[in-house]
Amino acid sequence: MKKTGPRRSLAIACLCFLMIVLPVSGIGAAQDMDARLLDALVMDASTTLCGEPVPIQSKEVVERFEKEMLLLLGDRSQVILWLKRSARYFPFIESALIRHGLPEDIKYLAIAESALRVHAGSRKGAMGVWQLMPQTARKYGLTVNKDIDERRNPYLSTEAALAYLVDLHARFDSWSLSLAAYNMGEEGLEAQILEQGNRDYYRLYLSLETQRFIFRILAIQKIFKTPQAYGFHLEADDFYSPHVTASVRITAVEDLPIHLIARAAKTDFKTIKDFNPEVRGYYLTSGTRQLAIPTGGREGFQERLANYIKVDKKNHPRRTYVVKSGDSLSGIAKRFEVPLAALLIWNRMNTRTVIHPGQRLVIAPAKEGQADD
Repeated sequence: MKKTGPRRSLAIACLCFLMIVLPVSGIGAAQDMDARLLDALVMDASTTLCGEPVPIQSKEVVERFEKEMLLLLGDRSQVILWLKRSARYFPFIESALIRHGLPEDIKYLAIAESALRVHAGSRKGAMGVWQLMPQTARKYGLTVNKDIDERRNPYLSTEAALAYLVDLHARFDSWSLSLAAYNMGEEGLEAQILEQGNRDYYRLYLSLETQRFIFRILAIQKIFKTPQAYGFHLEADDFYSPHVTASVRITAVEDLPIHLIARAAKTDFKTIKDFNPEVRGYYLTSGTRQLAIPTGGREGFQERLANYIKVDKKNHPRRTYVVKSGDSLSGIAKRFEVPLAALLIWNRMNTRTVIHPGQRLVIAPAKEGQADD
């Protein structure tokens, strides 16, 4: 398949903007379209990012901004999703920015990094709304392992990301440089500053991604401040609402099936996973942890959970099978007429797991209604 180059991408962006936003009727209308599209690209003389002036007197700076603006306007469905998601996450992010004493424009960084998707991941290993790398996340207090990845929790990761940004700004004393360092890494940016003898982001030769990064944030900022000017007319009901949850403290002496937590919270497995995206897999590992549940399930939650755990343990022996010589996971699954994938989930295994004679396997799900509601 032939790849779409930058010029073709810009042309498509312009065409999409003209077709969707502006009315078409004759030569006069076409001229009006051109004028309104050009108006959309105008950068105010007072344009700032995080309170710092943007050097729009530079034609190169204007050109770099226009490219990002046109590309965003050409991907209108994505911008609509950004606007819709912002109502779910921006209130918390804005509150956190105030607590940390950081500029409000920082919230647009989350859109540039992840489009406000909690499970967004990169090939390099970054994850979550703020696209934190594992080592950075751990440095700022987040748990990252195979069972819990708090980078996926938008609330916990916001605190870590903002603490990181505070340190970056203390190091670079410039928000454009700090945001660039967030994107490419502080050591890499420091090396380029030393090599090029320049501390002006707009005059540094960096990776192509980082050279575009600040301008992408500027384009996002411009659209979000006046979305109607670009044809985005959303009503109050169009935005995605924040999750309304209650927090419960769970202390598990051993790994706890999430389906039991869901039942105790009077909800379903999916809701618990959606409210707690940092929890990986099908079990909550042993230890103490705060989880978000629907508000309607908070009253009596602890009592219901204790009851479900007690009954699950009582019935566990009736759901197990002792592995015999010559057995295989696929053969056991076939014998008991259960999907192999389910057998793997119940026993926290994968297709490469080796089983041994005498080993006990769970071969049936917990029965619904075994404990009193």
